[in-house]
Amino acid sequence: MERLRKTLVGLTVIILLSTLASAASQAKPDCDEWCGDLRIPYPFGVKQGCYFNQAFLITCDKAFNPPKAFLKDTNISVTNISLNGELHMLQPIVRYCYEDVQLVSGTPFIPNTTNLSAPATLPIADGKNKFIAIGCNTFGLFTGMLKGGEFLTGCVAICTNNSIIVDGSCSGTGCCELDIPNGLSDLSLAVGPVLPDTNRSLVKNNSCGYAFVVGEEGFKFKSSFIDNFEDKEVEVVVDWSIGNETIIDVCGINSKRNSSFSDDRSQYRCQCPDGYEGNPYLPQGCDQDINECEHKELNDCTHECINTNGSYTCKCPKNYKGDGRRGEDGHGCTRDSKAIPIIIGIGVGFTVLLIASTWIFLGYKKWKFIKRKEKFFKENGGFILQQQLSQWQSSPNEMVRIFTQEELEKATNNYDHSTIVGKGGYGTVYKGVLEDGLAVAIKKSKLIDQSQTDQFINEVIVLSQINHRNVVRLLGCCLETQVPLLVYEFVTNGTLFEHIHDKTKHASLSWEARLKIALETAGVLSYLHSSASTPIIHRDVKTTNILLDNNYTAKVSDFGASKLVPMDQTQVSTLVQGTLGYLDPEYLLTSELTEKSDVYSFGIVLLELITGKKAVSFDGPEEERNLAMYVLCAMKEDRLEEVVEKAMMVKEASFEEAVKQVAKVAMKCLRIKGEERPSMKEVAMELEGVRSMQVQHSWANNNDSSNYEETICLLDVEASDSNNFASRGTTSIVGDSIKASILPHIHHGR
Repeated sequence: MERLRKTLVGLTVIILLSTLASAASQAKPDCDEWCGDLRIPYPFGVKQGCYFNQAFLITCDKAFNPPKAFLKDTNISVTNISLNGELHMLQPIVRYCYEDVQLVSGTPFIPNTTNLSAPATLPIADGKNKFIAIGCNTFGLFTGMLKGGEFLTGCVAICTNNSIIVDGSCSGTGCCELDIPNGLSDLSLAVGPVLPDTNRSLVKNNSCGYAFVVGEEGFKFKSSFIDNFEDKEVEVVVDWSIGNETIIDVCGINSKRNSSFSDDRSQYRCQCPDGYEGNPYLPQGCDQDINECEHKELNDCTHECINTNGSYTCKCPKNYKGDGRRGEDGHGCTRDSKAIPIIIGIGVGFTVLLIASTWIFLGYKKWKFIKRKEKFFKENGGFILQQQLSQWQSSPNEMVRIFTQEELEKATNNYDHSTIVGKGGYGTVYKGVLEDGLAVAIKKSKLIDQSQTDQFINEVIVLSQINHRNVVRLLGCCLETQVPLLVYEFVTNGTLFEHIHDKTKHASLSWEARLKIALETAGVLSYLHSSASTPIIHRDVKTTNILLDNNYTAKVSDFGASKLVPMDQTQVSTLVQGTLGYLDPEYLLTSELTEKSDVYSFGIVLLELITGKKAVSFDGPEEERNLAMYVLCAMKEDRLEEVVEKAMMVKEASFEEAVKQVAKVAMKCLRIKGEERPSMKEVAMELEGVRSMQVQHSWANNNDSSNYEETICLLDVEASDSNNFASRGTTSIVGDSIKASILPHIHHGR
């Protein structure tokens, strides 16, 4: 294996050196180096003074286009000349064809013959050519002189009508081949038919047969050659060298003679020393150093290669020893045992440093994360919240659960957009599912500033004081994030606003359901104003802040704008906040917030329940833009039934009377002066009376119609009082003052 490897490397080096040498001029100065496509290196030349002797004269016939090169005084065409001692030339093909042969019965066929016309000074190159015979009824012979005796051999190419001829195969079917022995000279070729003329029908095709000598690399058999082989000549490889009998030594001073290829050493060739390149037959032809390090084929270094003059050296890397060359095991460098402890020490030290650095970094990151959460806790009013809750409850944690950031991110799939269920004035609401399966609503504030933090803390404090079945229950909060979060129970059936105004999502609510929702909402506000441990003003009562569960039970939400009213005060001075259409005009003008502000907003909610129209709408006719004005005008003109939502109307006297009574309650709530409005407790009582009246009427219709007149009589007093109540103040509820004075002063809305 090692010998084969060295042989392959040697061949690679010769080929590469020939390629490198081709870059420089290979002819003598002032001599033609090219004849057409053929490069002519010295000792060959085309004119006097350009070749070594007459044996190396090349005739360049410029009558051809491109010009062709021939051996001196012959018609032998030269196709390639290389400095390693090879010359390629064209030689004729010997052939026979049946139509050209006249056979006489009983007369043997004489095969066609030819001689290779190469001069004696250019013998057939050993191991570089082969003998080929082609045909389907063909024998080919070649003869010559070998070691002083005559040599003769041949092969047969035959094929029948059923034979399969394979391209590239010369195994006897359509084509046969033989190797030419080394040292064979005076070659002659012969070709003829194998079978007699009477057996022509047995073969597939017997029109022609061919025999020739060709270079191994210059021929590849094709099945089409059986029918038509048009080539007249093929390329043969011959050797050339310098005879020892010549007086002048043709090799340059930087080259050396090589006679090892000649058995009797009667011939020699010039070659460049190892590590150099050029034309060794020129005086200074081998003066160019080869950089073996630039070509992996020319060096056997395993690591670093260093070029030297005529050679190269290999170098092992630091902490390795050896000569740096590839051995049979493929490794020329081994690790220095003295360096192993140092390397181990460096490796251990680096590992310890890496672990320590990682531990410090992670510790710093954890410390920074904790500090960041503490910073957010402080900025989100955590300490204020703890202080405020401690004033209202002995054990705040029993009422408010503190959630971690990770819990809420997991519950909402990292606050995915698909989990958004609503957007309020002070934040976005996401639906989440806790690990225990509980569905919750998570409210995230929109802005991060001190005012928003105050709203957040305010909502936590307010909701912690409320314990009512019709108020959305606060489950807890999260203060560790940049944006403060509140966690509520999840109310499943949307907002009252959606049920009234978006018929694409929900069917129209019945009058009984609307009256029930109004009564439950009024009960919540009455509780906030009168029964809570500290009175609470919601300050943003509207249909979007009234949620409904699957049983259409009202749940009042969004206490971000709510205010706690100390027991010794009836009003609070504050910055005006509210929503266009629901805002108390007296609060807007005076900035004095009272419980009656919620009463006014609730009056608008009642009108929405009755009419199915929005508090303020700029889409319809001008007279319908302000809901309060629109309903007031209808009541004054005794056409209330025109503004009642048609989808819930029923043809019952109790329904018409109930709607009229609720409208009157709404008008009481909408008086301009707060002191003239009823309290939410009174409103709740009146609505309860309306509901009781409707229930009694329904019972009377189903059981005893004779009680109907008695029921009406019982309600006449309240009805007359309501009429008097309306006649005293409803005309001043809405009008030019609302258009000109109230609406332009609205600065905040949600």
